[in-house]
Amino acid sequence: MMLVSLISYIDRNTLALLAPTMLAELHLSGEQYGWVVSGFSIAYMVGNLLWGRWIDSFGLRLAMTAAVGFWSLSSASHALTAGFVTLFIARTALGFGEGATFPGGLRTVVQTLEPVQRARGIAVAFSGGALGAVVTPLIMTPVFQAFGWRGAFWFTGAIGLAWITMWQILSRRKELQKVATHTAAETANRPSWRNAKFWAFACIYAFGSLPLGFVLYYAPLYLKVLGKTQVELGGLLWIPPLGWEVGYYAWGWWTDRAVGGKGFTQSAYRTLFTILMLLSLPLAAVPYAASVPFAMTLMFFAMFIAAGFIISTLSYATSTFGLRDSAFLAGLGAGSWSALVAVIMPIAGRLFDQKNYELAFLITALFPLAGWAIWLVLNRDRQVPAQT
Repeated sequence: MMLVSLISYIDRNTLALLAPTMLAELHLSGEQYGWVVSGFSIAYMVGNLLWGRWIDSFGLRLAMTAAVGFWSLSSASHALTAGFVTLFIARTALGFGEGATFPGGLRTVVQTLEPVQRARGIAVAFSGGALGAVVTPLIMTPVFQAFGWRGAFWFTGAIGLAWITMWQILSRRKELQKVATHTAAETANRPSWRNAKFWAFACIYAFGSLPLGFVLYYAPLYLKVLGKTQVELGGLLWIPPLGWEVGYYAWGWWTDRAVGGKGFTQSAYRTLFTILMLLSLPLAAVPYAASVPFAMTLMFFAMFIAAGFIISTLSYATSTFGLRDSAFLAGLGAGSWSALVAVIMPIAGRLFDQKNYELAFLITALFPLAGWAIWLVLNRDRQVPAQT
């Protein structure tokens, strides 16, 4: 699952890396490129919810084989694009297929690990995404230099198909093929649109981890403002995602240690989310940083804390609703985040166009506070059961 999340982020980040060359050759504008990115984000949101349900219903082996096969072919199809329409279709298909990434990861965790290991399991399964953001320039730049941008997309399709070959062998394990059994309490407490805690989880996951998307998309533009060249950016942009990667493992270890197999109480989750919310606020200080190293440190820390939100809110969701719909819950979280990113990033871009960097960073830093406040309201006087 770590490898498949790594591959998914290499696939999605390859377009960003090669966009200058592709846009020039295909005669596309920046606005058209923005629509291509929006198509991916919307399809990714929908795909997370649908693949989450399909994984819970049809099992990991079949659903993940179908999803990775579909998105690998979609990624390879980028090599055949001739203009805006074909690139938009290929990108939207990729977003839909990659919606299975994190639902599959969480479902694997709950089917193979005991409660005291699950937060660390989530960290491992999800960490490939952060690692993919770090290594894509290192892996894909030599491929591009050797085979061109079309060859780079043939390569991304090939590594996905190679993963499927490995998966056909690994997924024969009984833990991955077993049919999950569920208690009466889990059946009665399934996530529902009418359940306040359903919306509480979606909001605190999306709002708490929003800084991930902001830093990934806008750190390059802000560093350009600080006078960094394209070559210098390549030497700096691996730093914030490293905080994301380290955060997964640190918060996964801490959550398992804190839970201890007994589950969090409502009060414990309130304390944890409050700490994470407060530690999200320093991101607002980036425009006031006296040096580039200090600004990079703040962005590294913001992504570290956002990883904590992802780990802890997934722990909250599986504790609240049980394990029956775990893949759907992962899809709900990632889909909610994708929807919020699709709405907020254009607003942040407008603020950057206006050179109002202070307000852009301040608004982003306040989103975890808003998610925390919504969670408090929707969970008032509700007890969270222990993990089973």
